[in-house]
Amino acid sequence: MSENEADILLVEDNPGDVRLTRGAFKDGKIANTLHVTEDGVEALDFCYQRNEFADARCPDLILLDLNLPRKDGEEVLEELKADSDLRHIPVIVLTSSDSHEDMVKSYDLHANAYLTKPVNPVKFIETIQTLERFWLSLVRLPECDRQ
Repeated sequence: MSENEADILLVEDNPGDVRLTRGAFKDGKIANTLHVTEDGVEALDFCYQRNEFADARCPDLILLDLNLPRKDGEEVLEELKADSDLRHIPVIVLTSSDSHEDMVKSYDLHANAYLTKPVNPVKFIETIQTLERFWLSLVRLPECDRQ
């Protein structure tokens, strides 16, 4: 990944949250490409460059909702972190769940961070922009082995 350039995978089935996240990244100062998948199966296909995502670039950062159709976020997280080629990708759980059990389980599965989505749209955008500044400006991310 070159400085100020990132491929971000948002795994989110709520169109409103996708819209807010896109807007927050668009307003940010960091050049990035936001890819969106709507369920856990698509997310794994994207990361493994399978099916319709055969030409996808390996994401530098994954924003993962827990409550997903077909394969939930915990299953996706567990599979990603078990794969030696993908486990280095930071996975930020971004969910509406404020359950202590969900948080602990996510960290047990090696999530890099757990954020509860604010209900207020302005706070939601602020959260995304803070996440973007931290993970894409301050943190050094490794290059993905899969290209």
